[in-house]
Amino acid sequence: MKDDNQENRPRMRYFRYAVFSLAALLVVSLGFAFSPAEPPAPAEPPFSEQAREAALNEALELRSAALELGEAEAGSNAGAPAEESMTQVVTLLTIQARALLLPGSQASAEAPGPTSAPASAAWVPPTAAPPPSSPPVVTVADFAASLAASGRQRLKDAETADGGMARLLAGAGTAQLLAAERLGAAGSLEAEAQGTEFHDATVPAPACPATPSAAGSASTSPPTGASLGTALVAAAGAELETAYGYQAALTRLPPEAVRPASEFLAQHQELAVHAEEYGRTHCATLLPQPPGYVLDQGFLDAPAAGLAGLEADTLPLYGDVVALADGATRAWALAALQDAARRAQHWGADTSPLPGLVLDEGQLPPLPQ
Repeated sequence: MKDDNQENRPRMRYFRYAVFSLAALLVVSLGFAFSPAEPPAPAEPPFSEQAREAALNEALELRSAALELGEAEAGSNAGAPAEESMTQVVTLLTIQARALLLPGSQASAEAPGPTSAPASAAWVPPTAAPPPSSPPVVTVADFAASLAASGRQRLKDAETADGGMARLLAGAGTAQLLAAERLGAAGSLEAEAQGTEFHDATVPAPACPATPSAAGSASTSPPTGASLGTALVAAAGAELETAYGYQAALTRLPPEAVRPASEFLAQHQELAVHAEEYGRTHCATLLPQPPGYVLDQGFLDAPAAGLAGLEADTLPLYGDVVALADGATRAWALAALQDAARRAQHWGADTSPLPGLVLDEGQLPPLPQ
């Protein structure tokens, strides 16, 4: 009997070891099962959202610099014109920043709380270091150079952003470039102000099904709806009408205005040709050119103001093309939008904070405090 108990003891010991091992394995496995998994890294936002956020941040930084410069100009002997110029730039950047805010930003600004945050802070790259702070702006020339650099970046981002955001970025970049030029930015902007060489544009060959020629159907109207072909037909028609206006104005302008008007006329004739070529590429039905256009007496009495109005009327049309096109067609429309804004400014048109957009400032959210 004693021998049986001694033989059973090792067996019981091994059995206990097995039970304890199984229990430990069960505890460990349950611990792994119930331990929280590492949260996934936040997804990188689309390029258009990144471009919007960058444009907003830079507009706010430039606005702060413009406010400081405006205060410095007010306290110096620079005079009222310099102070007024900075005030105009502050207004421009304020409207741009409001347009770049997300729709929900107004509520966040009006009722801040412990959980509220600016819409632009919704995403932070997981491994990105904070950007270096911009050097202080000490002169108007420094500010103008920074403003021009921002404008060029906005236009570059507009080349690849989504349609509506591309239009917004194009308007912001164009207005910033024009404001920098008005402030007298250094020679890097001089070449840009001379106009785009549209004759170098390469228009892709059309690949459209055979359609009846527009020449035999004078009553044919452009297709309805937001289509690229419709936008290009509208741009081509506006260019032909503007060229007609320049031809009528040349004999009524003062002598010093004839030369730039002649150059602008040539640009519009070239733009009309390219708009029609791009329209054919995108299978648009072009309308025959009318024999003439009606010019009211006000245009004939004040041709410079009339030309300013014609130039300004082309801006939203090129904004449409920017929003609807891509690739070479969008690049062409971006260049055309910039030059149209410069020509409108040349004739004294009110400069828009976002050329190419029909803007209702009352619908924009206020800036967060």
